[in-house]
Amino acid sequence: VGLQARLMSQALRKLTAAISKSNGIVIFINQLREKVGVMFGNPEVTTGGRALRFYASIRVEVRRIETLKREGLEIGNRVKAKIVKNKVAPPFKVAEFDLLFGSGVSREGCLLDLAAEHGMVQKSGSWFSLDGDRLGQGRDAAKEYLRDHPEVAEALERRVREKVLPAPREADAMAEA
Repeated sequence: VGLQARLMSQALRKLTAAISKSNGIVIFINQLREKVGVMFGNPEVTTGGRALRFYASIRVEVRRIETLKREGLEIGNRVKAKIVKNKVAPPFKVAEFDLLFGSGVSREGCLLDLAAEHGMVQKSGSWFSLDGDRLGQGRDAAKEYLRDHPEVAEALERRVREKVLPAPREADAMAEA
């Protein structure tokens, strides 16, 4: 049991210098195991010892919230990603998004969620509306509308970016020129 942890620790000691020199990144994907008989604290533990947790600059915990279905077929998962460790930015941020099989993160789903969160898309009951125009009944129908009308999606994305992203400062603009 301890052999894998020792090997991981030795390998990570050697890898960190090489990764730093090459300005590269390494992504490790791990799974959770459950400790038996834990009464207090989190019974979940990652395999391979503590070295991976120690050397990581960013650790993201990804969990499935629900399965997305269309016409009875599973097409993806609604996922919650939580930053549990971050040496380069504030930790403990949480994001939810749709992860579709075969195509990845749903751009329309993210856009719809952000627009609704910032009041640009109104939700009344199961209907989604943008500036008084109905996008669709239900989240899937609204996503489909944005997919079928890329000009509406692009305009909405511009509005979301203006609201969410900070405006460039004059000092930054002068430095680039």
